[in-house]
Amino acid sequence: MTSFDDERRERIAANARNAAFVDSARTFMRESTKPKYSYNFDWLGRPIIQYPQDIVAMQELIFRIKPDLIVETGIAHGGSLIFSASMLELVAICGGPADARVLGIDIDIRAHNRVAIEAHPMMRRITMLEGSSVDPEIVAQVRGIARDAKRVLVCLDSNHTHAHVLAELEAYAPLVTPGSYCVVFDTVIENLPADMFPDRPWAPGDNAMTAVDAYLADHPEFEIDADMDAKLLISVAPRGYLRRVG
Repeated sequence: MTSFDDERRERIAANARNAAFVDSARTFMRESTKPKYSYNFDWLGRPIIQYPQDIVAMQELIFRIKPDLIVETGIAHGGSLIFSASMLELVAICGGPADARVLGIDIDIRAHNRVAIEAHPMMRRITMLEGSSVDPEIVAQVRGIARDAKRVLVCLDSNHTHAHVLAELEAYAPLVTPGSYCVVFDTVIENLPADMFPDRPWAPGDNAMTAVDAYLADHPEFEIDADMDAKLLISVAPRGYLRRVG
């Protein structure tokens, strides 16, 4: 008798072979980016600016990994920080580390966002650093905070240019512990039309996905979680769920 888990694995593998399904998902990503679909959602009262599929995927990873520390670049309205902190709260209830924390970094934490984040009940698990995520002083602070963590999960979601994301990967991916992940968001830019980002410094050929490819070429300790891609299909992070295997 086939188990539920076996059936699910077979369905996920079949997704990747279903050209019509894959194409329809890419169409949805393209069409939903124009009206800023990802801006429609909150997490515990704060805008999260993510697709629901990626939110669920991150929940799965956090519960499975049970990290002591989640490092996030890019804060915006704080929804992702609140999400990660709330997941760590739930994981603690389920036997995970009681004092796990989220460390968020942003070059510009706007005053009204800082006030809202600091007033949130989940703030007790959150630390914020203001400055460029690739500034050597910020990197040194993050490494110091991460030094004693047993399990570290990293999420990169700030400036999406090739050079910036590659610098973030060089700085923060080494903090990821074996079996955990470095999740690089907005790799989907590579799959979108070039004219979709007229007011941004990134575009197809110069974005998070090209940075991931460059990083992986020299870092065999990481691999793309292709099963995650096949499971989600709709995601801002195709080829961006990087699992540390060594």
